[in-house]
Amino acid sequence: MKRFFVPMLIALAIVAAPVYAVGAQFVGSIQGFNCVTQGKLCPVGQEDPVIAAENVFVLLVDAAKGEYYFVPNLDRGIMARHINQTARITGKANMSMKSIAAEKLEVMGADRSWRQAWAKEWEEDIYKQLFGTPRSGP
Repeated sequence: MKRFFVPMLIALAIVAAPVYAVGAQFVGSIQGFNCVTQGKLCPVGQEDPVIAAENVFVLLVDAAKGEYYFVPNLDRGIMARHINQTARITGKANMSMKSIAAEKLEVMGADRSWRQAWAKEWEEDIYKQLFGTPRSGP
């Protein structure tokens, strides 16, 4: 049984490996999901109405191809704060679900340098300070 199970487990890991990119970085702009799926960029200068109308924000990595990723563990408010900004998200991607489990969010400043705007560890520290325990969930 062991002789069959271990090689089968290794083969399964090799087949599933391309679905996940460990520690990858993705660069794009934060956009509303509706804007992206309609083939539009969120209107610059009208961020507040767009934020009010959008429930979900994504990282648009290639506007020409309409390639985007959901970032389910980043709060909507954090994503909305950086709408239309160039962003770099570091995390583990699930290519089949078009999503990134973010570890870090950086945004490009006016001087073209990256500024860290959010980190998973920062959020975990806040939960410990406020509630005395780590956050449960994603």
